Amino acid sequence: MCRGSEGDAELGRVLVWEDDLWRLTTSVQSEVPGFSYLEPKRHIPHITDLEGPEAASLGTVLGRVTRVLREEAGTNLVYLFVFGGGVPHLHIHLAPHRDGDALNDQMIKGELVTRKLPSGAEEIISKDYPPLPEAELRRVAERVRDRLR
Repeated sequence: MCRGSEGDAELGRVLVWEDDLWRLTTSVQSEVPGFSYLEPKRHIPHITDLEGPEAASLGTVLGRVTRVLREEAGTNLVYLFVFGGGVPHLHIHLAPHRDGDALNDQMIKGELVTRKLPSGAEEIISKDYPPLPEAELRRVAERVRDRLR
């Protein structure tokens, strides 16, 4: 993280919304439609370091983007995950969820494998739930982008 938009393509994400404080990217390489990442533009290492205008706006931003993600991904709920152990920049995983999909309260189901990215970063994927077609994921990302304008 902390790379802003320069890391989006490598991580399989597209920018769908931003304001002065926050940016929301949606994955186009995912096991579920609408899987997104909310991160502050300013460097904030962990959720426990959140203060100032980002802290004041987080609830409003989360409410807005999760409503749109839920509606556009066609789900009844959006899981939020904040891990903070591997990347020293706050990012909140927003995971639209429906019964029977790849996600559970452990984030992803099935046999997990680690894949190296060109940058050396690692991506965790499920052998049992391959990524959905990129075109489908891009359509959801575009609808989210349109709704958040």
